[in-house]
Amino acid sequence: MHLLIPHALSNDETARAPLRALQLPQLQGLLQRLAPQTVLQLPEDSPLAAHEQLLAAARSLDPQAPAWAALRAHELQLPGADTEAWGYLTPVHWEVGQARVSLRDPQELDLSADEARALMAAMAPYFAEDSLTLHYDQPVRWLVSGEPLRGLVSASLERVIGRNVAVWLPASPLLRRLQNEMQMLLYTHAVSDARAERSALAVNSFWLSGCGAQATLPAPAHKLTVLDALVQPALRGDWAAWASAWQALDAQLAPLATALDTGQDVTLTLCSELLARRYTPARRSAWTRLVQRFRPQHPSDILLIP
Repeated sequence: MHLLIPHALSNDETARAPLRALQLPQLQGLLQRLAPQTVLQLPEDSPLAAHEQLLAAARSLDPQAPAWAALRAHELQLPGADTEAWGYLTPVHWEVGQARVSLRDPQELDLSADEARALMAAMAPYFAEDSLTLHYDQPVRWLVSGEPLRGLVSASLERVIGRNVAVWLPASPLLRRLQNEMQMLLYTHAVSDARAERSALAVNSFWLSGCGAQATLPAPAHKLTVLDALVQPALRGDWAAWASAWQALDAQLAPLATALDTGQDVTLTLCSELLARRYTPARRSAWTRLVQRFRPQHPSDILLIP
């Protein structure tokens, strides 16, 4: 049994106060029985978060540049899934500030399927001029296929949300031109007018991620259960909601303790944005067990990275 919890760790000091009010008995009990090991420490400019690299490896994809969109094309049995290069295209809102342009969480758009399909129909001819084909998947996740995407490295949405997009834009003149063209097209589109009337966020650009080619549908390298309840509050920087979500999540760790009791192989992986810490069973001295029993760590000591 292997549980992976994205954004379980934080290096933001403002998370300390909400955590101080919490008790996480399942987590604290597990960490008295498991030994930690840092398995991943990524640089600040990594295009992927730590848990995204681990998920890619679990799905037998290149952890440095996983072709997530190509994998999805195989799952949907789309033509060219095994030969074309693919990418995820996400309709987004770029928020223009005084010193930077930042990307809002696409979930905040609350984009309907009808709106997404209408926008995609308007955008498709422009992409076709550059040998790129759009395919609808979900309102805020489309697929795009075409040779220009082969070898394109683009940061994941999680790495860009709330941040200056200029730092993360791929060095692709074609992509820059398309983004400029779409900004002008979307500004005057009927969907944008209707959304403005109800004070909804405008769809004014797009983001590409998960690009690459995948000749076959790979078999997963190993089974991994992901508990992702902490992702959205962490991306928003809402540490009170993050701590509250941890409280609710704690009960879901009980099966790990049960598995440990029956001698099963157990792994718990806790991630921050750029670090992954793995906990596995390990023999400990009687003195260590005694100290941990009478001086258990507080959640804030476990979950906050110095």
